[in-house]
Amino acid sequence: MKTRILLLAGLLATSLLGADPMSPIKPSDYKEPVKVACIGDSITQGSGAGPGKSYPSQLQGLFGDKWKVGNFGVSGRTLLKKGDHPYWIEKAYKDALAFAPDVVIIMLGTNDTKPKNWAFESEFVADYTELVKSFQALESKPRIYVCRPCPVPEPGNYGINEKNLQEWIKRVDQIAKDMNLGVIDMHKALEDKPQLLPDRVHPNAAGAGEMAAAAYKVITGKKAPKPDDDK
Repeated sequence: MKTRILLLAGLLATSLLGADPMSPIKPSDYKEPVKVACIGDSITQGSGAGPGKSYPSQLQGLFGDKWKVGNFGVSGRTLLKKGDHPYWIEKAYKDALAFAPDVVIIMLGTNDTKPKNWAFESEFVADYTELVKSFQALESKPRIYVCRPCPVPEPGNYGINEKNLQEWIKRVDQIAKDMNLGVIDMHKALEDKPQLLPDRVHPNAAGAGEMAAAAYKVITGKKAPKPDDDK
């Protein structure tokens, strides 16, 4: 009897939390193509990677024609509403909502490490939570992944720094836990490859490829194919 009660309690807890946010996504479960919205700043937009080599572009190449990846990154933008260039007021944000995505990948916070933006660090969790909820409210009910942002090789650049980024990562991890979100570790994907971040902030084409591979593995549950392994 006791075992049965514990089992029922576990099933109830699972139903309340929802599906495992890290379980693989299968295109067959969706009306194809599966629409993926990539939210972010210049790293998502592709600064430093070159034309057609942003991580969303390379992710599209890995996914193939059963998926449709939209790049809604805007250079210099912050997660913080009181940041110097808040993502919230951008057309790209409105376009991302209108895209009605099935999957959302959020990677913001890098520009929020700048000293002038760090002044509002106490509002980071509330603003991030509100951004997630704005996508959760969509009729498409997307699966949402939050990213641990790319590392910042010391001494950083543009006022962006690794010390503050590490604090953001702690908060992003807690938000993911509290809101039952998936996590993509872009930091780990590049932390031992500083040569792929030549200006100490923006990944080059190879770095963006590492990011795309990290996202692909989390979302599909499969290791990303090498270019010559693809069909």
